[in-house]
Amino acid sequence: MAYLECIGCTLLAFGPPLAMFLVTIASDPIRIIIMIVSAFFWLMSLLATGIVWFAVVPLRTTLEFGVVFSIIFQEVFRFLLYLVIRKAEKGLQMVADGHTILADNHRDMMAYVCGFGYGVMSGAFGFVNVVRDCWGPGTVGLRGNPIEFFPTSAALALSMILLHTCWGVIFFHSLTERRYVGVVAVVVSHFIVSGLTFLNSLTPPLYYITIPVAYVVLIIFAILSFRIAGGSIAGLSAAATRKPPTTLEVDAGDDSATVDNDDGGFRQRQMSRNASDEVVDPDSRRNRSSAAML
Repeated sequence: MAYLECIGCTLLAFGPPLAMFLVTIASDPIRIIIMIVSAFFWLMSLLATGIVWFAVVPLRTTLEFGVVFSIIFQEVFRFLLYLVIRKAEKGLQMVADGHTILADNHRDMMAYVCGFGYGVMSGAFGFVNVVRDCWGPGTVGLRGNPIEFFPTSAALALSMILLHTCWGVIFFHSLTERRYVGVVAVVVSHFIVSGLTFLNSLTPPLYYITIPVAYVVLIIFAILSFRIAGGSIAGLSAAATRKPPTTLEVDAGDDSATVDNDDGGFRQRQMSRNASDEVVDPDSRRNRSSAAML
């Protein structure tokens, strides 16, 4: 029974992220590299937190102290990750395929991948100890823990993974647009969600407060990040019904452009003109063929 519960809780925590990875990241090597880099930055924040925790001896037994500095270092390294990605953006554009990272929303996609890597590493480190305790036979209920401890921990790990993904999109977009309200909202919500987990250490644990609040915050930031990335309700309905995009071709005599509504809105993309796109006058073509015959 312990094995089954362990597998179920693991799939609850990492099943949706695995699906997100397979659908949105696995097919693109550039996105995989960015995800690994973002996970490395989260590990660097964990290392910085460990150094501070080890240096301040009187506060080693205070859990709140470690959580506060962990959040601070995570957001600092998220900012450093943003700077690194912006510096490497031109290089990524040179090596990436034209249909992936060079798309109109490539910055939002990079922010999504960075947040996803951040969240996966955070969820893995936060849930690995629970998996270890859950795997052995007869662990449920020991040490006075309620039977809801393992599924609740899995649900909270999933919420943190998805929250980090949304936070990455909002954080990067706010810095790019210099609208720092989004940065403040990310940091404050990170403190709120992490602070609520202390309610689970009470007797009895207040799971009925921590989980609903965490997922309400997740829904709010998911909607915000969805809007920032250019999403719309029409786009969702089109994706659900698999409606093909509507494409309007503009006269080739003008600057070539393509207008489509595959994301629910109209987006105009300026196309580069090359020799094959040039319009040749019929009379001049006839004269050329006559000269060739002579």
